[in-house]
Amino acid sequence: MEDVSKAMQQLMSQRHLTANYRQLMEKVYADPQVQAFYHEHQSELAPDVLDRSAAKLYEYVTERAKVAQGGETFAAGYEPQLIVSNHLIDVAYVPTQATQEKQAQQQLRQRVRSIAMPKDIRNAQLDDFDHDESRMEALMAAYDFIETYEASPHRRHQALYLAGSFGVGKTYLLAAIANQLANDGFSSTLVHFPSLAVEMKNAIAQNGVGDKLEAIKKAPVLMIDDIGADAMSAWVRDDILGVILEYRMQEELPTFFSSNFSMAQLENEHLRVSSRGDDEPLKAQRLMQRIRFLAREITMIGVNRRPQ
Repeated sequence: MEDVSKAMQQLMSQRHLTANYRQLMEKVYADPQVQAFYHEHQSELAPDVLDRSAAKLYEYVTERAKVAQGGETFAAGYEPQLIVSNHLIDVAYVPTQATQEKQAQQQLRQRVRSIAMPKDIRNAQLDDFDHDESRMEALMAAYDFIETYEASPHRRHQALYLAGSFGVGKTYLLAAIANQLANDGFSSTLVHFPSLAVEMKNAIAQNGVGDKLEAIKKAPVLMIDDIGADAMSAWVRDDILGVILEYRMQEELPTFFSSNFSMAQLENEHLRVSSRGDDEPLKAQRLMQRIRFLAREITMIGVNRRPQ
């Protein structure tokens, strides 16, 4: 097989080239990656490819050197790659390893939509969850859900209702489940429910309630955090939470909950009494039927693990 350096020496000797240009191109044609590409694709290339593709080969070698040195390149975050185009050698730009890793992290974050959730749980991982005996049931249930959901995401899967006192790790576990699903290519939405209620009230003036509600109720996997933390108006209970739960029950979409209340307490001490003091047990019972359909209750106990 013809050696690319010898071929180029012959080519350059036949042309009136400046010494500087000859020196630059000799370096280009001696580049091991250029030679390897030429030999690998020689059967696909035009006979005069080295002459006609000289500018592209020079671009490839110089831009690759800039990437290696961490300098400013033609396309920031991308590195040159030789390709065959119409029997000539051309240069394409592909993401560097660092860019690929950054893009992968961005894609992961895009799969986890967060509404008013604390920043410190963005990187929550199941492996880092403190799985003492009192919380092992919740952790194993999380693993079971992930396994069964990912095996058949379009079937009905009952999610989890995590009940427990402040700081036992309910929110962290929800976020860890969401991040694991994201790692495996599945999207989810985490919502801090008291903050969502405020957002919905503020959106009334801009007629934005409908769009926000549609996006949340149709999330592939929804996680409603801290339900019951604040007094709930009849409007939020019936027209926001009720609409979300009704849609997700009808569509059999996985829905997680976390609360300081048990299911019984949520029904009898929170949902049945509106912020105005109206006692409406039938409405509370209706909502709880949907919550029980969507999720099974697991109680988490333990000390408050949040920084004091």
